[in-house]
Amino acid sequence: MPRVALDLNNAADRQKVKSEWKVGEGFVPGEPNEGLTARLLASPPREANFDDSGWPVCADIRKSLSVGFTFAWYRTTVELPLEVNNMPVEGARLWFETNVDNYGEVWVNGQIDRSTGVIVGINAPQRIELSSGATPGSKYIIACLVANGPLAEPRGGIFMRFATLAFEATD
Repeated sequence: MPRVALDLNNAADRQKVKSEWKVGEGFVPGEPNEGLTARLLASPPREANFDDSGWPVCADIRKSLSVGFTFAWYRTTVELPLEVNNMPVEGARLWFETNVDNYGEVWVNGQIDRSTGVIVGINAPQRIELSSGATPGSKYIIACLVANGPLAEPRGGIFMRFATLAFEATD
């Protein structure tokens, strides 16, 4: 089965799907104590209509942001073209693949598939199907929550080891 994978950390590949990464540090970026409050029920950056326009552009998702107990949100919007690297997009299976350090969640258009969108384990790769039959012009808002771990004694910083948008022909 033909497959084309775009490296969403590569500017030329991001341009093919009109994408740029934004990053907001904290569980609720911009809030005191990074939004970490007892019994908080949800973090707004997961929502598709969240306004991240004030967040800085992240040119390198692999760059470590911090040390210790830390959270950050990485957000991007991808728009599907007619073709990618000479492969027609229409009808292709579309996947978002990533690996984060250390815990992560992947929200697509404000939703999470709890069986595939939660990244459990240190540096565990994850693959989330965005569409079983892609349509050119479709947009996907991808919001990734990343946390450093183990939570009781985190090491290093947080980053996304990779982020790939993969198109697989179905015929």
